[in-house]
This record gives sequence, structure tokens and C-alpha cells, in this order.
Amino acid sequence: MARILDGRVAVITGGTAGIGLATAERFVAEGASVVIVGRRQEELDKAVAQLGIDTLGVAADVARPEDLDRLYAEVAERYGRIDVLFANASIAEGGAMGSLTDSHVDRHIDINLKGLIYTVEKALPLLSDGASVIVTASVDEVKGGPGRSVYAATKAAGRNLVRSWMQELAPRKIRVNAVSPGITETPGLAKLGGGGDTAEFFAQLAATMPDGRNVTPEEVAAAVTFLASPDAAGINGINLPVDHGQGQG
Repeated sequence: MARILDGRVAVITGGTAGIGLATAERFVAEGASVVIVGRRQEELDKAVAQLGIDTLGVAADVARPEDLDRLYAEVAERYGRIDVLFANASIAEGGAMGSLTDSHVDRHIDINLKGLIYTVEKALPLLSDGASVIVTASVDEVKGGPGRSVYAATKAAGRNLVRSWMQELAPRKIRVNAVSPGITETPGLAKLGGGGDTAEFFAQLAATMPDGRNVTPEEVAAAVTFLASPDAAGINGINLPVDHGQGQG
């Protein structure tokens, strides 16, 4: 039985943990050749070993355009094209109004916004006609919240980029969509708990969710895999919430 991503080449930024790694696992299971991108070589090596054959790991920081140039040069040399680009790399750090710093603002803009823009921009020569681009947005793009204003603003900007890119890339039949996770149990989110009991922190967050449970990385990965697949051929420019209804409250 054919797998839905057989023969496709996929690049995933932020691919060493959480949503990115879960999506890489799903892509591999569905037959794709996968390139995962991360900033830390040790985590990258561990993820590549976990994913197995036909997986390439490239150490790169999406906030550094020269790293993206090197990434895509390696992809071009090994595969010659990209059929699926999952622009997933981002950060979320707490920052309350009245105590915002240049460093906090710049980091979010450099990684979540400029990093996203150049991840897609620099991939264009390698993207095959009919390729799928998926961007990780967030429920916070519409809800926001205390201490998350800068993060939420970058995610709202990313969602709006999808609307424009979808139109600009239409002549090449490249689909561009966003996926918006709600509260998702990832290592990145765990860090916002301040180093305390992770299970207790996640339980507190789950109590705020409509169904009393947090999103899993695997649930987001399933949505991304659908958007990457031929089954989503008629879907373009959307934002697909994977949030257990969190964004509707």
C-alpha cells in the first residue's frame, strides 16, 4: 500500500524536539525523505539516530541567513529539490508589558518573523512546482495573553504572510497553509514552567482547556502531514487550528 508522502523530500525547521520531531517521525513513516534542522548538534544527532535511514540533519539557526544558505546548499546537493517545507522553528519566551527589553523583542522578531520569512524565501529555488509549505502559527495569534504579547504578534504576522504567499506562489501551484497549535506538551513549553514539576505545570495548563487536556505533538503532526499530502490538494491559504477548541472560547 502506497504511503501518502512516498518519494517526497521534506525539510523541517525546529525538527529536533516537540512538534517538529513528531512531524519528522510521521513524515518518515509516510515515505518521505526528511531533512531536520536544529541549532544544537547534540540534539540533532540524537534526533537523526531516532528517525533512521534517509534522514539528513543540518545544524542551522534560522535567524542567520548564512545558515539558511548553507542548509539549502546541502539539500540541493543531496536531493536537488524540496516538495514539503515545514517552517516550524520559533521561540516563546515570557515578557510582561513594563519589563520588555530590546533583547526579548529582537529575539522573537529575528527567529519567529525574519527567520520564517527567509526560511521560505531562500527555499524558493528548490521548491518543486506543486510543493506544500506549512507554517507553524499559534492559537495566540488570535487570543494573545499576559506576558505573550511579542510572541503573539509574531505569530499573527506569520499567519498573514501565509495569505500573501499563497497568492504569490499560486502560479507555481505551491500551496501555503498554517497550522495553529493550542497548548501543546513540548519541551519548549515546559521551559516556561520555570524549571518546576513539569507534570504539575502541564496539569495546570490542561485545566484551562475546553476538554481538560493539552494538545500532543503527535496531534499537530497529523494535521501537518495532512496539509503536506495530496489529500489536501484543494486546501490553500488556511489556518488549521489543532487546539481542542481553545481558540473558540
